[in-house]
Amino acid sequence: MSREPSPPLPGDMSTGPIAESWCYTQVKVVKFSYMWTINNFSFCREEMGEVLKSSTFSSSPSDKMKWCLRVNPKGLDDESKDYLSLYLLLVSCPKSEVRAKFKFSLLNAKREETKAMESQRAYRFVQGKDWGFKKFIRRDFLLDEANGLLPDDKLTLFCEVSVVQDSVNISGHTNTNTLKVPECRLAEDLGNLWENTRFTDCSFFVRGQEFKAHKSVLAARSPVFNAMFEHEMEESKKYALERLKVMCEEALCSNLSVENVADTLVLADLHSAEQLKAQAIDFINRCSVLRQLGCKDGKNWNSNQAADIMETSGWKSMIQSHPHLVAEAFRALASAQCPQFGIPRKRLKQS
Repeated sequence: MSREPSPPLPGDMSTGPIAESWCYTQVKVVKFSYMWTINNFSFCREEMGEVLKSSTFSSSPSDKMKWCLRVNPKGLDDESKDYLSLYLLLVSCPKSEVRAKFKFSLLNAKREETKAMESQRAYRFVQGKDWGFKKFIRRDFLLDEANGLLPDDKLTLFCEVSVVQDSVNISGHTNTNTLKVPECRLAEDLGNLWENTRFTDCSFFVRGQEFKAHKSVLAARSPVFNAMFEHEMEESKKYALERLKVMCEEALCSNLSVENVADTLVLADLHSAEQLKAQAIDFINRCSVLRQLGCKDGKNWNSNQAADIMETSGWKSMIQSHPHLVAEAFRALASAQCPQFGIPRKRLKQS
């Protein structure tokens, strides 16, 4: 059964002209579906005009409005004798009439809907009245095994019904003097507060450069900063800024080059950035593999890059200060694992 949307508030109408009074009409529509399987369909002996009927169905067990499907396997009349005719019949109804739209389809061997036909408008049904399609599908097409519409000689019909229920009006008056609430500018205001360094109460020193900040914002964004400020901690090795760390890894991965890959590998090892470390080793090994294959094309790769890496000051420095990283790079090369190069697979969390 369909879920009814909530009526809009008068404030939702403020984008256009404002009237002193308004009305919102909610037309209730109940949607439900029904599946009918006819076994041994090819043995149906009904002649033209004769009919098969399904059992009755409704939108819910408590709904007194009952429906059924009606099929003429060999058409309704001479005009449709080469077709299967299909109709939706209102069997019983506590109201004098109802309006409904419907959609018919067949389920193939894969239980997929096919050959769908639907009403273009809501039809008026009274008890005993049916609406449908006299030429729903050609019999020769339906009986052709190549089309897969009669798996195990079973015809499966699927019907979706949308019944129009009573409409409800909600009305009221608009206070044209109501003030419009300004849009929230919290993010912009906080950004301006930081850029202007107003009311800052703490500082970070990075390579001789001072960055002023606000304790309240840092404490709100990091539980470790919160604990540091509360307990006057002197230092901390980790600041629970996981999202910032991943963003930095992503930026470094996107800018790997022959000149900086060795320095990046050392940096990744120093800060336990495992994904960045794997990407740097992969970059080095790809250069080596492509050099062995004599590959001269391909997305800024060429056969001289492996040799170029080993000539950089970063590589020479790494040999002296971090020889274990050189060993790791060659172990990865020996394993012949060459995964797709790209940014870290870890997704940034939205905040």
